[in-house]
Amino acid sequence: MGVIALTEAVEQVRARDTLAVPLGPGQPVAFLHALGERADFEDLRVFAALLIDEFPLFTRPGVKLYSGFFGPVERGLARSGFDVSFIPSDFRGFAGIAGRMRPRLMATAVAPPDPDGWLSLSLHAGATVGELQRCGRDPERILIAEIQPGLPRTLGLPPDHPHALHVDDVDLIVESPRPPFTLPDDEPSETDKAIAGHALRYVHDGCTLQTGIGGVPTEIVELLADGDGGDYGIHSEMFTEGLWKLHRANKVTNRKGIHDGYSVTTFALGTSELYAWLDGNEQVRFLPVDQVNALDVIARCRDFISINAALAVDLMGQIVADAIGPRQYSGIGGHFDFSFAAPFSPGGHSLTCLPSTVTIDGKVASRINAVLPAGSVVTTPRHAADVIISEFGAAELAGKTVAERAEALIEIAHPDYRDELRRDWATRA
Repeated sequence: MGVIALTEAVEQVRARDTLAVPLGPGQPVAFLHALGERADFEDLRVFAALLIDEFPLFTRPGVKLYSGFFGPVERGLARSGFDVSFIPSDFRGFAGIAGRMRPRLMATAVAPPDPDGWLSLSLHAGATVGELQRCGRDPERILIAEIQPGLPRTLGLPPDHPHALHVDDVDLIVESPRPPFTLPDDEPSETDKAIAGHALRYVHDGCTLQTGIGGVPTEIVELLADGDGGDYGIHSEMFTEGLWKLHRANKVTNRKGIHDGYSVTTFALGTSELYAWLDGNEQVRFLPVDQVNALDVIARCRDFISINAALAVDLMGQIVADAIGPRQYSGIGGHFDFSFAAPFSPGGHSLTCLPSTVTIDGKVASRINAVLPAGSVVTTPRHAADVIISEFGAAELAGKTVAERAEALIEIAHPDYRDELRRDWATRA
């Protein structure tokens, strides 16, 4: 099958239609931009997550965006009054949701074909792999593959997880002139460095690591890469620049007890240098999110250490990580899955990291609250909370009574708020 013009692919979308694209780096950027040049939509419903560009499509009348994970673009669209809605689900759950949605069209980014006609899904496996394959087999649906020449050809674990589509199973192939989206690591702040220092107490030789983006995981992996330890395994929803640094430092052996010999992930974001390293690299394998984030798989990994962020926590241990009050900020992702499953790994821990305070409109407030503000949405419940870390220390919650949890969390709150928290807790108790 040959490459067609973007305009021809855009013509296949009806004024009333349903379209799904993957999360973040799996998005067909050129196709979405071309689709945004149309202004005749009556009811186009687009299912996506973590948009990586400001697509004019989602500002057009008649276009509705349903997102499973908000990033800066979704937040901006929502603030500007455009039709964007959040679908509550963890990342793993979207594999089933995609099947029930059964959009008429699906479009995904792919790397250029290999000599046998296989199109690697490159930087994203996520929740859409199975539905992309079903869409390609269904004569009543349309599967669009956008070749992005700068994308790396990454690998899955065949035969069950080939991480690729064949050109014969794709209905339309288009090509993008745009370079892949890049995302450099955040520069750690002094607070991030203090939090990372406390978190390192729980990271030891031979453990399996899961990290996300942000200053804290960036600092942690920098310290690990430069340190004396090693023999680490990687089993992470996202593969980052930091995890690449561990590979470059020869700290990764992947003797995890499952998927031995491979760093396992479901999507990757970073710099063009990371993408060049991933190209054809057999050390990293991309699997569907329902495999990577499966609770039993996480628990089977050796000494699993999960490192995630949060927006707020209360003295019961309830963790808010994806919304500010009723306003959606990010997404659930794998926060609950890794928080819940990591401690079931022998020697494993779930580390939830957050600065002790936040500044909003010039006013400083504690992120550790006696009671969560009205309207707060809990991402991870108290019974799944393990270790909460701020720049003032680590509060180990597992196995503690309610009162002991409260005291441990007060001890890592900012000193300016500890007396107030004790008074509020005493009143509540």
